[in-house]
Amino acid sequence: MATSKSILVVIHSLGGGGAERTLADLTACWASRGDRVTLVTLSHARDDAYVLHPDINRIVLDVAGESSGLLQGILANLHRVLALRKVFKTIAPDVVLGFMTTSSVLAVFAALGLPVRVIASEHTHPTHQSLSALWRLLRKIAYPLARTVVTLTEGTAEWIKTNMPHVRLRVIPNPVVWPVANREPVFEPPSKIANRKRLLAVGRLHPEKGFDLLIDAFKLIATQQSDWDLVILGEGGARGSLQAQIDKAGLADRIAMPGRVGNMADWYASADMYVLSSRVEGLSNTLLESMAMGLPVVAFDCDTGPRAIITHGLDGLLVRPNGDREALAQALLALIVDEPLQQKLRSAAPLVRERFSLMSVIARWDQLLEEVA
Repeated sequence: MATSKSILVVIHSLGGGGAERTLADLTACWASRGDRVTLVTLSHARDDAYVLHPDINRIVLDVAGESSGLLQGILANLHRVLALRKVFKTIAPDVVLGFMTTSSVLAVFAALGLPVRVIASEHTHPTHQSLSALWRLLRKIAYPLARTVVTLTEGTAEWIKTNMPHVRLRVIPNPVVWPVANREPVFEPPSKIANRKRLLAVGRLHPEKGFDLLIDAFKLIATQQSDWDLVILGEGGARGSLQAQIDKAGLADRIAMPGRVGNMADWYASADMYVLSSRVEGLSNTLLESMAMGLPVVAFDCDTGPRAIITHGLDGLLVRPNGDREALAQALLALIVDEPLQQKLRSAAPLVRERFSLMSVIARWDQLLEEVA
């Protein structure tokens, strides 16, 4: 049996993203079994969207923020590194885990010269990240210095192996927590009108999630499938442009954007189909959850992510080419009109509960933590 460890995790914030939710689940497992877990966020606690296990030691540095110019950015990051270094010296953890790119890079530099072992982690495929040239350079310097870099998929691992050949790598996917939990904020799904169907999509309202593509695709099938509505759950900076797109398409009565909700189990249960329209993905928590709930799913075949979860035609549909509105519309239409295929996908999709179970993912993390610590 593994001995108790001191694990310190660094992340930018606990905002409402899939990586943050995965972190809350992993740290809760570690804390509940007796590991000493410290969670450090660079941003203020007012950004929190998730509640942590009560035994987790929470440290808020409140050193996040935008920098105007290269020099200011360098000085701000130096300040962050020094603040983290002070925490590392005080806590003296067995292992430091950087969660996502910038936090991982800062953690590696903060640990230089200290008896601290750092695991870095990537949660988005690097070719699609909006990182500045400076951050890309810092990552290239930092990752070979980490004990291990964890990726969600083999595709991301291969990219890092090609571009940073001296990095030690491990692939550990996100888990699907079953049963899917309901959290705050609670917003009950509207009662469905008889004989109407609901297509569900979930994610940050951000261009990478491709909701503009989804709205266009839904517009292409809306007339012939007049009994279907689309719900997009999430919040973000693209809300205004997406709502304008919906209004221009004349679909305000068919497409709803209620905002970010915590009671996801209720919304999955209220849906008839799930769609992932992302231009880029790491390993989608919402795709895993919707399949665990037995929903038939349609997803763009991104460079990484959906293809690591879905076997096309067996437990979901992958749409190629990625980003093609017409192809997405055709895939949705094909599934809508094919009831036997829907039932086949509903039967096979829940097998992700075993393939990506929390216990199996924790076991892989435990093996890595034992090796590093």
